[in-house]
Amino acid sequence: MRRWIFAILSTLVFSTSAMAEDSLIQLESHFNVEETAARMEQVLQDKGITVFARVNHSDAAHGVGMELRDTVLLMFGNPKIGSRLMQCQQSVAIDLPLKVLIWKDAHEKVWVSYNAFSYLQHRHQIEGCDTTLSKMQKGLDTIVKLSVN
Repeated sequence: MRRWIFAILSTLVFSTSAMAEDSLIQLESHFNVEETAARMEQVLQDKGITVFARVNHSDAAHGVGMELRDTVLLMFGNPKIGSRLMQCQQSVAIDLPLKVLIWKDAHEKVWVSYNAFSYLQHRHQIEGCDTTLSKMQKGLDTIVKLSVN
């Protein structure tokens, strides 16, 4: 009986950690945080995508006397595409608009991090929207790659 319980728990732990690893996409940028954010905003604007907010977490931390390496969050989206996804599963609205985190690590490397659409599909049990999810993933991947190179 103990072996079965151990086997089941092991499977759950390894499955969860594998999903967690696949849920976040991270790409290194060749630019600093500010330049990467500016480049991304320009790419978004060029593609007709609305930037809803730019949150500078490091500035906010400094404002309360705390240190935080450069960290900027961009929130953006296109209602025509996002609404299609919400029609498939309305709960995905909690993860929209899309978010991209641009941050500097302890080794001075700059990273762009964002959720994989497979994670959103799994998290919200989205069915019947494979084409929309695929287009959104390809579009976001392209935007990030144009911003970091």
